[in-house]
Amino acid sequence: MHTYLFIDGLDVVARSDSRMAGLDPRRLLRPGGPLYPTDMPCTVDAAAQEQPEPGPGRLAIRIRLRGETVIWSDLMYPGLDGRVIEEVRFHLEQYLGEVERAYAALKDQLVIPPSEPG
Repeated sequence: MHTYLFIDGLDVVARSDSRMAGLDPRRLLRPGGPLYPTDMPCTVDAAAQEQPEPGPGRLAIRIRLRGETVIWSDLMYPGLDGRVIEEVRFHLEQYLGEVERAYAALKDQLVIPPSEPG
């Protein structure tokens, strides 16, 4: 299972390095997990090399919070116009809402219904 990180409709992981796959969403999306911004900047491994075989390559994103803005930096992927995107900014409330929505969807997929008496 992999996390897909889309910004403006673009898959950041695939556009950064097609050999990479997003790390397990249970690791990245959990409440208080690495994608949750804090006042102290941190570097988060978001993807690892999968092809041609698993390897040491990593895709790291620097995440920081400035007021009501979440900033992802240290990016290097081509935007729709072909220019390299190095930084993106998100409104805090919308960002946290998306992370929480994705985590809730993940939890719903992992729930195993009770077996019926038989």
